[in-house]
Amino acid sequence: MIRFGPSGNSESFYNEGYKSTWQAAKWIAGMGLSAYEYPFGRGVNMTESGAAQIREEMEKYGISVSAHAPYFINLANPDAEKREGSFRYITDTARALRWLGGTRMVVHTGAQMKMERGEALKNCREGLAEAYRRLEDAGFSDTRICIETMGKHSQIGDLEEIMELCGTDERLIPCVDFAHLHALEGGCLNSTEDFAKVLDTMERTIGKDRAASMHVHFSTIEYTAAGEKRHRTFAEKEYGPRFEHLAPLLKERDYQPVIICECKGTMAEDAAEMKRIWNGL
Repeated sequence: MIRFGPSGNSESFYNEGYKSTWQAAKWIAGMGLSAYEYPFGRGVNMTESGAAQIREEMEKYGISVSAHAPYFINLANPDAEKREGSFRYITDTARALRWLGGTRMVVHTGAQMKMERGEALKNCREGLAEAYRRLEDAGFSDTRICIETMGKHSQIGDLEEIMELCGTDERLIPCVDFAHLHALEGGCLNSTEDFAKVLDTMERTIGKDRAASMHVHFSTIEYTAAGEKRHRTFAEKEYGPRFEHLAPLLKERDYQPVIICECKGTMAEDAAEMKRIWNGL
């Protein structure tokens, strides 16, 4: 089963008078959606009681929950104090995710900084191994870290790097952000054939079964020579990539991902549009 849903709450959710995320479950279920990603990008600030209220509603309406760990994480950074902070953010997110009833946690692995690319990638590889040791010690061994493809050349996380990292531990799930890939390569995803190359790379490196259960971020995006600039909406037709090119491949190859929409302000509406495209195949 493919699940579609938003990252956070659309502007229309608040415009309609809703204020709290626990109210989002019924709202997005009414749009035919079945996934929700809680964004902890700016930090993990959640109480167990608050999470329990959200979980109760999400379970009531059949919504699966994932979480995005803080953007501050940088497993490439060799500084011991900074690395400890990254491990703390990961553990804190796993705890909140457990309260929310989910297991998938999206993580940005890090930035190259002034290091050689290979050194930064090595630090990320070791950092992910250490992160799992910390999660096991804290009792969160069921957490599935979803390492995300990134949209800037200064960041660790092009498709090949994410596949290499996923190859180090079967618990790691690739979070393929197709907008980031599109931006990173100057607008490379413009046809079904372009998307097929991405899926072919995944299947060749981590196998068909793992690729088929990937975590997906999808939106349109604006970019510069440096890569990602900002996420856009489906209504802005001048921006790509477009889900119409990916959907037939997911059906043809029997993929069963969780697809989270990160469009700017219209994430639920555009997630529903992706589901309409999927249902229309």
